[in-house]
Amino acid sequence: MPTDYDPSLGRKFIFVTGGVMSGLGKGITAASTGRLLKNAGFSVTAVKIDPYLNVDAGTMNPYQHGEVYVLKDGGEVDLDLGNYERFLDIDMTFDHNVTTGKTYQHVIEKERSGDYLGETVQIIPHITDDIKRRIREAAEGTDVCLIEVGGTVGDIEGMPYLEALRQFAHEEDDEDILFAHVTLVPYSKNGEQKTKPTQHSVKELRSIGLQPDIVVGRCDDHLEPETKEKIALFGDVPTEAVFSNPDVPDIYQVPLMVEEEGLDEYVMERLGLAEEALPEGERKNEWRDLVTQEADREIEIALVGKYALEDAYLSIHEALKHAGLERNVEVNIQWVDSDEMAAAHQERLEEADGIVVPGGFGSRGTRGKLEAIRYARENEVPFLGLCLGFQMAVVDYARHVCGLEGAHSAEIDAETDHPVIDILPEQYEVEDMGGTMRLGAHDTDIQSSTLASEVYGGATSCTERHRHRYEVNPEYIERLESAGLTFSGRANNRMEILEIEDHPYFLGTQFHPEFRSRPGRASPPFVGLVDAVLEHARTEVEA
Repeated sequence: MPTDYDPSLGRKFIFVTGGVMSGLGKGITAASTGRLLKNAGFSVTAVKIDPYLNVDAGTMNPYQHGEVYVLKDGGEVDLDLGNYERFLDIDMTFDHNVTTGKTYQHVIEKERSGDYLGETVQIIPHITDDIKRRIREAAEGTDVCLIEVGGTVGDIEGMPYLEALRQFAHEEDDEDILFAHVTLVPYSKNGEQKTKPTQHSVKELRSIGLQPDIVVGRCDDHLEPETKEKIALFGDVPTEAVFSNPDVPDIYQVPLMVEEEGLDEYVMERLGLAEEALPEGERKNEWRDLVTQEADREIEIALVGKYALEDAYLSIHEALKHAGLERNVEVNIQWVDSDEMAAAHQERLEEADGIVVPGGFGSRGTRGKLEAIRYARENEVPFLGLCLGFQMAVVDYARHVCGLEGAHSAEIDAETDHPVIDILPEQYEVEDMGGTMRLGAHDTDIQSSTLASEVYGGATSCTERHRHRYEVNPEYIERLESAGLTFSGRANNRMEILEIEDHPYFLGTQFHPEFRSRPGRASPPFVGLVDAVLEHARTEVEA
């Protein structure tokens, strides 16, 4: 239920910076705080600032930056926006991601069109003004906006953003702005919590003209009282404004830790929101109930891909976790390197209860993915193929069921005699790589009385997010279907979902359902996979 908070009082902004090192989890800390503010009845959104010169994350290597997360409007963004969508249960837009490339591109385009005639275009005020504009526009219509500044305080790339935040604070009322600084508190060899890195980080922040209102210490354990007092003394903040964020078994337990520390209550008091918040007894507790439940059993899912890095497939990991929460099952994900499957990973594949083949680009690892798909199909192992996994399932079926020798995707083998996967017609003349694929949310019509219809609860359509340049070649659809492959989801003449009858669970999607999965609102194809694994195991026991 909503609070009686009056929007005319002005939006509230929480700026989150990081110190000492990147990858501390400031995004999760911010998202967890936002989750609790939402539980208290406030509408919350977020902005992620990425200081790199790329316009978006679409062309970046997952090894450097993790997965490319796709928003409903087709924005290709940093994976942290996925965490914000999952924690806050909101749909964000490309406007919620601010990059240096995007900001500079906009300002330069304005300069070229003559908007700044007579002016010398500079970092201050033109770039900083554009940054502030983007933040305010993204926050419109909400009570609280969380703004995470990527990188670490002191990075040269982040300086224009910190200057923009300094100006922002000068322009807004004090009670509408809060600065949270997330920093590392390491242990010395003798087990002492060391505050010196935090002291230097806060000193760097203050030298820029920003004074943190709260400091959050990332540490293996809770901060000791004397550690908090020392950080408060040298950081010039009240002791009660220093909070612990220790390691927890799962990121979805961080809101519980934040709540235990009282960070959300301090934030609401500091921003003048405490009186408008819902009473504690009326706040939502579904999140706590969901993430603290005891799993009834465990299952093993093999994830067959070419990147030996969890962040490269983060949304898939989370979607499997959400499906497990939905069915009260612990989902253990076993990494299977598609490049080395035959040499070292075949046994892991054979031990799995289910198989997921994710999306990707290029030829590397596709042979192993094809082998995994064929294994799942022939041995009746529950299978879910996503984007490239969907396309490789078509290739496998064309080769080994339809008898089309050498069938492949034209992306991988341009000389194949049977391009069962071919480039989208609208991609023929495309030359630029960034932001030019079929992206974002599109509708799919679902055929009744199919596995897809069952998975989506009898719905006749679904809306899911896409990221691809290639599709099933229409010239081969009739031949594939006459051999037993069913395309149960379509978008006009575009194939979106495939399935095979008389199999425990063989489903492929051209789209990426993992991007819309949430705790408490798990993605249907992933829940279907978990259900099939449980049913398959029960049937085997009975047999």
